[in-house]
Amino acid sequence: MEKPYVKKLFVGKVKQVGNPNAKSPMDRAWESGMFKEGTSEKVWLSNTGLVGDEVADKKNHGGPEKAVFTYSANHYDYWKHVENIDTIHVGGFGENLAVENMDENSVCIGDSYQFGEAIIQVSQPRRPCWKPARRFRTMDLALRIQNSGRTGWYFRILKEGYVQSGVELTLLNRPYPEWTIATCNEVMYEYDKKDDLDLVKELASCEFLAENWKKTLAKRLAGKESSGENRVFGPNK
Repeated sequence: MEKPYVKKLFVGKVKQVGNPNAKSPMDRAWESGMFKEGTSEKVWLSNTGLVGDEVADKKNHGGPEKAVFTYSANHYDYWKHVENIDTIHVGGFGENLAVENMDENSVCIGDSYQFGEAIIQVSQPRRPCWKPARRFRTMDLALRIQNSGRTGWYFRILKEGYVQSGVELTLLNRPYPEWTIATCNEVMYEYDKKDDLDLVKELASCEFLAENWKKTLAKRLAGKESSGENRVFGPNK
């Protein structure tokens, strides 16, 4: 079995695009850090992310639990040829790491990897928002990402250090093999019946799951979870 591999590493500053006077919401001004550029240079990876990388919405993106967004490079064939998004490309979803030989079915919460000088640990799946939809002019893209299971995931940083593209990731520890990213997504988006709540409770108690996921699952158990419409459509409607 081939080892996980970092095909490309991306960093980028916040960029403002769109027309503030546009009538259509999809054409109006917005800003995002998802317009990243690939680099082959060594980059310092700190507890809050790659040096030189920025996020626009600091309430919902970035920080120690979302230090590095990772996405399978192989998924882009699906978005281009099955979902017919012609302009999409590797790096298009704003990932920091485009990887090969790993995806939502093979990556688990709490997995720790040696990445160059750094050690990184899987913290949570990505919950897609409205910004990829705005970028690729596809209103329901966040829902498509969510429903496809091709969400990507985040790493927290256990040890800082220099990293670069073109290197393998070495798995150091896998404490929760039962909680793949795919299974977490199923619990988050599909398990809302009474018979499924035990699994929701089990995932919420997973030691290495990010706190914001635990809080969302706790709200579901208490019957107080929001619809998520603002996350997936935002100001696009």
